[in-house]
Amino acid sequence: MKLRNTIMTLAVSAAAAFGPAYAQTAEGPSVGAAIERVATQLAGRIGFAAQEIGSDDVIAFNGDEAFVMASTYKVAIAAAVLDRVDRGELSLDQMVEVTPDMMMIGDAALNGTFVHPGLQLSIANVIEVMITESDNTATDISMGLAGGPAAVTQYLRRIGISDISVDRTTGEIIGEFYGLPGPATHKLATEVFKARPELLKIQADRNLDFEADPRDQATPLAMLQLLLAIDSGTATSAESRDFLIDVMSRTRTGAGRLKGLLPRGTPVANKTGTIGGVANDVGYITLPDGRRFAIAVFTKSSETSEADRDRAIAEVARSLFDYFHVGQMAKQ
Repeated sequence: MKLRNTIMTLAVSAAAAFGPAYAQTAEGPSVGAAIERVATQLAGRIGFAAQEIGSDDVIAFNGDEAFVMASTYKVAIAAAVLDRVDRGELSLDQMVEVTPDMMMIGDAALNGTFVHPGLQLSIANVIEVMITESDNTATDISMGLAGGPAAVTQYLRRIGISDISVDRTTGEIIGEFYGLPGPATHKLATEVFKARPELLKIQADRNLDFEADPRDQATPLAMLQLLLAIDSGTATSAESRDFLIDVMSRTRTGAGRLKGLLPRGTPVANKTGTIGGVANDVGYITLPDGRRFAIAVFTKSSETSEADRDRAIAEVARSLFDYFHVGQMAKQ
């Protein structure tokens, strides 16, 4: 409770002193730095960026530093698939066959439920499961629909985003993280983990070599740029924008992260990411008066518990929620 009160006071004090969003580039004490000092007690190194939609001011800390995206990169994959839908190359009601040999390890909405051949999903449902359940089978199907990692990165460059790189499938990322011999299919991983049970313990441990790999990384400011591009209709059509944000509003992972300390009933549309010492959450939060802000929170190199990492993200989200809300009231 002391930590919650401390960081809330920092946000309220900053809002009272500086009015609306105190920018990363301004001189003097920054609300971003104040939040960072508290949040890093819980989660190693942290970076975040946030912006009220419709405003030009950004609050960020370590905003230009690269972080492992983990499953937050699924937002970029979804947007790239929807771009192909917008161009008439795919349709959301198009059916995709999901065969047993396509099943991936990870959060297992599909491989933990459908063990027999004969599964088909619409592209809309593939995206739904990828985002709301962070399902890796659905993600690698979506990656293929987008044209592969290089095509997703090319799409991001086309819409003006330079500091997000999508380089591997989830099977490749997980396989390399665990040291598996090739992409991590469910069958392969089951056999390897039976033979080498010690591998299972590293899921929650930081892996500095993995974090140092520049592939599949983003800066908080670049992820914020993507979120704003989606919301503005720059990244996709307005129809695809509405579809994706609606899907993100049903995310069931990471209840203790962006959502963890917000007032009950606060609308949140988000996507989480977790691997090793990395815990992330990105998305949109609605303020009591209906204004919204986009937010990206990344962590890395953490040796704390996953609950502490979740709490760090929740502290950032709540502090910025208070900051934007109090800042608006200070102007009135």
